[in-house]
Amino acid sequence: MTASSQPTASKEVNLDDFETKYRTGTWLNRLVFTISIFLAVAHIYINTIATLPELWVSAFHFAGFGALCALLIPAHPTWQNSKIAMFFDSAIVLALIGMVLYIVFFEDALYARGVTFNTADWIVSSIAVLLSLELIRRTSGWFIPFLIVVALTYVVLWGSWLGGMFNFPGLSMETLLYRSFFSTDGMFGSISRISWSFVFMFILFGAFLVKSGAGDFIIDLSRSLASKMIGGPGFVAVLGSGLMGSVSGSSVANTVSTGVITIPLMRKAGFPARFAAGVEAAASTGGQLMPPVMGAGAFIMASYTQVSYVTIISVAAIPALLYFLSVGFFVRVEAKRSKVIATESDDAVNMSQVLKDGWHHIVPLTVLVTLLVQGFTPTYAAGISILAVIAASFLSRKHRMGPAEILDAMAQGAKNMSTTAVLLVGIGLVVNVISTTGVGNTFSLLITNWAGGSLFFTIILVAIASLILGMGLPVTASYIVLGTLSAPALFNLIAESQLLEMMSSGNLPEAASAIFMLVDPSAIATLAQGMPMEQAQTLLAQVPNDFKGMLMDQALGAQSVAMILVTAHMIIFWLSQDSNVTPPVCLTAFAAAAIAKTPPMLTGMTAWKLAKGLYIVPLLMAYTPLIGGDTETLLRLSFFAIFGMYALVGAMEGYLEDKVSIPTRLVLLIASTMMLWPNLDLWIECVGLVLFLAVFIKGNKSYKKSL
Repeated sequence: MTASSQPTASKEVNLDDFETKYRTGTWLNRLVFTISIFLAVAHIYINTIATLPELWVSAFHFAGFGALCALLIPAHPTWQNSKIAMFFDSAIVLALIGMVLYIVFFEDALYARGVTFNTADWIVSSIAVLLSLELIRRTSGWFIPFLIVVALTYVVLWGSWLGGMFNFPGLSMETLLYRSFFSTDGMFGSISRISWSFVFMFILFGAFLVKSGAGDFIIDLSRSLASKMIGGPGFVAVLGSGLMGSVSGSSVANTVSTGVITIPLMRKAGFPARFAAGVEAAASTGGQLMPPVMGAGAFIMASYTQVSYVTIISVAAIPALLYFLSVGFFVRVEAKRSKVIATESDDAVNMSQVLKDGWHHIVPLTVLVTLLVQGFTPTYAAGISILAVIAASFLSRKHRMGPAEILDAMAQGAKNMSTTAVLLVGIGLVVNVISTTGVGNTFSLLITNWAGGSLFFTIILVAIASLILGMGLPVTASYIVLGTLSAPALFNLIAESQLLEMMSSGNLPEAASAIFMLVDPSAIATLAQGMPMEQAQTLLAQVPNDFKGMLMDQALGAQSVAMILVTAHMIIFWLSQDSNVTPPVCLTAFAAAAIAKTPPMLTGMTAWKLAKGLYIVPLLMAYTPLIGGDTETLLRLSFFAIFGMYALVGAMEGYLEDKVSIPTRLVLLIASTMMLWPNLDLWIECVGLVLFLAVFIKGNKSYKKSL
C-alpha cells in the first residue's frame, strides 16, 4: 500500500504521482508549473518585502495552494482526465480566486455594516469553508473534514444538547462563519500565518537543497561514514534518514527518497527484509524530530509557547539524537545476530571524495544556523540560505543551478507545500472552535481527572489519544489538535511536580512561600525546613487557581516556566509521531514495506518496536530537565540515557553482543532501569552502567570466539 494508491483515504499524498498518473495533459502541466512559480515568487515577496494585511495574505495563500491541489489531485482517482472533473476543478479554482478578491474589496463594507452579513457574505464564507473541506478530503482523506464538521456543528447545534462540562450554549451561524472566515482566528488565523511564512520558506529551502544535489550528498556521506561499521548499511539508513528528514519535513517522503537506496543496501548486507523496512520507517519518522524543520512542528510550537524558534530547535537537538541512537542500537544488535559484518563492498564510497565533491552543500546549512543564532528571523534566514544554495551550487560541476534549475526548485517547493498549506488552513477551523468554546481547558481537566493527577498516566492518555487521532490526521495536524487540548494539563502537572519537589526539600524561595500565607500561615516554618510530600500536596491543593500561576513564576522563575511549557508541547509533538509506525494505520511503515516487498502490518509492528525511543525520551523530558537543563545536567542525563536505552534494547531482543540468557536479560532490564529512572543518585546510575558493561564485555568475547 502506498500513499498514492488510495488518495482519498491516506494521510499524505505524493503529488508527483498524481501529476503523472492522472493529469497527463501537457497544457495542464505547463499551467501547474506556471502557478507554482508564481506562488513561490509571491510568497518570497510577501515574506521579505511586502507589508500586506495578514488576512489578505492568508486568503491568498489558501487560494493559491488550494488551486494547485485542485489541478493536481482529482476529486476521485477514477475520474482522471474526465471533462466533468476538469469543469468541476476549474470551478473550484475560480471560486478560490473570487474568495480572495471578495476579502480584498468587500471586507471594509462588512465592518461598515456593523459586522452584519448580507447575502454575498453568507455565500462566500460558506463556500470557503466547503472548499476547505473538499480540498482536505482530496489530500488527506475523510477523517479531517469529518472532524471539522463535528467541531463546527458543536458550536451551532449539538453542543447545547450536551449536559455537564461539555455543554456549550451555542453561537449563531453568522457568528461562526464570521470567526471562521473574516477574522484572524479561524481559517486565516495563527496556524495559517505560520504556514505561509516559516513553513513555506523552509520547504522551499529544502526543495532548493534537493535540486542542488544535497540529497545525494547526504546519502553518500552517510555511506562513507557508516559503511565500515558492523551493520553499516543499517546505520546508513539511520544517518541518511535523519539528515534528510531534518530538512524535508515529511516522514513518508523521507522514507521513499532514502529507502530506495538504503533498504536494498541493508538486504544485500544480510539484514532481514522486514527489519530493513522497519529501520527505514523508524529512522524516517525520527527525521521529523530533528531540527531545523521538524515537520513544521518547531514553528507551531514557537507560536504556541511564545518561545523563540532558535530556542525550540536548540532544546530539540539532544532528544532527537537520543532517538536516532536508540534505533541504531537495534541495528547493531540485529547485525550481530544476523552476522552482518563490516566489509569493503563494491559500492563503498570514499569519504574524502564525497567531501571533495560535495563540501559546498554544507555552506547553506552553515549560513542558516549562523543567521538563526545571530537573531535573524527564520523567514529571513531561510531566504538568505536559499541564495546561499544557489551560490554554493556553482562550486560544483554536476549541479550548478542556472535559471532552469532555479525555476524547477521553486515549482517543486510550491508543489511540496500545497497539501500542507491546505491542511494547516483547514485545521485552523478546529483550533478556532476549541478556543471559542473553551473545550481545550475542559479536555485538560478531564485528562487530569482520568489520570488522577498522575503525570505518568496523563502521558499514557495523551499517547493513546495521539495514536487514535493519528490514524486519520497527519502528524502535524495531530500535534496541533492535541497540543491545543492537552498541553495545559501536561504543563500544570510537570510544573506542580517540580514545585512539590522544592516544597518537600525546603528549597522554596521566600517570595513563593509568602503566597502560602493565604492558605495556611502556620505552614511557612515547615516549608523553610521541608515537609513530607503528602503534606506538600495537600497544601498546594488548597492554593486558589488564580494564584497558582503567580506561585509557579515566583518558585520556578519565568525561564523555567517557559521551558516547562516547551516540554509539555515537545512531549505531545513526539507522541504525535507514533501513528507513523504504529499499526493499523502507519503510512511510513507501509511505504517502506512497499519498497522491501514485505507484509505491511508485520513491517508496521517491526517499525513500532524499533521506534521505542518515541516513548522513552518523552518520559525523560517529563521527569528530568532534558529540556532546558544546564550543560552539566544534560551531559549526565544524556550519558546514562544512551547506555540505559542500549541495555533496554538488549533486554528486549535477548541479544547484545551475543545471545543472552533469561537471567542476563533480567540483569540488563535492571541496569536499564537504574540508568533511565529519573532523579536517582549518581552511584545507583553508575552501578547500572557497570552491570551493562559487564554483560556487554562478556558477550563481545563470546561473539568473537564464535566467528
